[in-house]
Amino acid sequence: MGNGIAPRESAAPAQATSVDREVDVVVVGAGGGGFPAALYSRWLGNEVVVLEKAAEVGGTAKKAAFWYWVPNNEAMKSAGMADTKEDFLRYVARLSRPQAYDANDPKLGLSDWDYDLCEAIYDNASEATQQLSQKNVLPYIHCAAVPDYWSEIPEDKAPYGRVLLPDGARPTMSDGGEVAVRRFAEAAQRDGVDVLASHRVQRALTDPSGRVVGVEATRADGSRAAFRARKGVIFATGGFTHNVELRRNFLNVPVYGGCAAPTNEGDFVYIASALGAQLRNMNYAWMCPVSLEKAVKQDPSLIGMFSVAGDSMIWVNKTGRRMVNEKLQYNELAQTFFSWDGINCEYPNLVQIQVWDQRSQDHSASDEYGRLIVPPGEDDSHVIKGETLDELATNIGRRLERYESVTGGLRLSDDFADNLRQSIERFNGYARTGVDEEHHRGERPVQFLFNGNVKEEPDSPNVTMYPISESGPYYAALVAGGTLDTKGGPKTNRHGQVVNDQDEPIPGLYGVGNCVASASAQAYWAGGATLGPILAFAYLAAQAIDKESESRAPATQQAAVAG
Repeated sequence: MGNGIAPRESAAPAQATSVDREVDVVVVGAGGGGFPAALYSRWLGNEVVVLEKAAEVGGTAKKAAFWYWVPNNEAMKSAGMADTKEDFLRYVARLSRPQAYDANDPKLGLSDWDYDLCEAIYDNASEATQQLSQKNVLPYIHCAAVPDYWSEIPEDKAPYGRVLLPDGARPTMSDGGEVAVRRFAEAAQRDGVDVLASHRVQRALTDPSGRVVGVEATRADGSRAAFRARKGVIFATGGFTHNVELRRNFLNVPVYGGCAAPTNEGDFVYIASALGAQLRNMNYAWMCPVSLEKAVKQDPSLIGMFSVAGDSMIWVNKTGRRMVNEKLQYNELAQTFFSWDGINCEYPNLVQIQVWDQRSQDHSASDEYGRLIVPPGEDDSHVIKGETLDELATNIGRRLERYESVTGGLRLSDDFADNLRQSIERFNGYARTGVDEEHHRGERPVQFLFNGNVKEEPDSPNVTMYPISESGPYYAALVAGGTLDTKGGPKTNRHGQVVNDQDEPIPGLYGVGNCVASASAQAYWAGGATLGPILAFAYLAAQAIDKESESRAPATQQAAVAG
């Protein structure tokens, strides 16, 4: 994969024989799902060890803003903001499965599985969040003014108030992941959760009945260690963003990688499949625009473009034509790269080009949220420059030629420069009137949330747009569609138990986060719609392991007496 990770070995389960260490619960992955799962389990009195594949903890969560979306949270209640279960379920169902949504159906057109998991999020996310806060692990800030991503649709009766953020994150809310991971790690040490880095788990251990009773891990030096789990194993290892084979065979769009941790190679897909797990939603991902050049290089510092910087800025495709509202929320913006031209047999928007002027360079530069307009002194190797639009077009064309082997030979059209001038002229007219007649930039609340750094002019009729200068210098960057991470994998029930093809739990096996299938399907409900549900299911999995263990205890005791 080009990231220094050892090759994947056979994921076939092995019978537990010699054991290097025995605990109650083994958690695989020390990120946004693994850490809370381990802590919730520890607080129930269990001896817990966390095994992390990378040399350091945090995973993708460390790179995230770490907003977490929590319906009917305690801060909302205190502020008098109503968020009923019925309204929440209508909102998520409308977006997750829009083609199946039926407002008159008892389960709103969702399958039993989809509905059950969405209901579990509502019932448990707030309680899970409160426990983290009360244990002084993750005290939070209530982001009452942050809207859901589809706040204006009639199904969203609580369009504001569901987003929480770790207390201590900076005002721009970009470093929440660093804050959260540091606090998780400190809490693990404080409360007696042992965390072992550089332990890659590629195989589950089972007993003669097929129950998962531990895992085998490979250390950095190539040696192996077996960890036995008296109660169960929770996988929280992230998705398959960095597994090219899985991406090409399961995702329904040609993404160029993404900004998940480099260790997110879909290990749990192989491990759970070998145990008979059912897979679900393998075609879906949490998506975002990314720098084409950083994605192709597999740059581990790559961060998804959560908001596109600049107001005197547009995106165009290979013909120089503007094709999109640049202030769309990132998941929806990423979809625009993958429209298929059946006449010319190509993805005409596979690579889009962000173009901006000196004004946006001066006022909109930022090193946060994966933005492409960067401050002086920062790495700007992805930035293309030109004193005139013609020179910029020439330089864009030359840069694109470097990537023909990964873009299907995509090149600029011969009339790119002329079309770019016309696109800028039309955009400037919209910026002066404040109405984007083509793509409706600045017409929805979420677009102001993702406006990025801009210089707000007092006479501007639309703060998301400003006329692009008639003289250079000009700047550009190549943009592609990528993932924050994938959201498909083994199917779990509402308790985090991985299920087989008969929807029966595989004993002792649990999954949390992006390594398992998300009920969100195609939707990205709001900022933090990954992490809020992850906290809920980490909480539920920790409880379910204890309940499953208790249910086995009488049979175990009877067997001991009979022996």
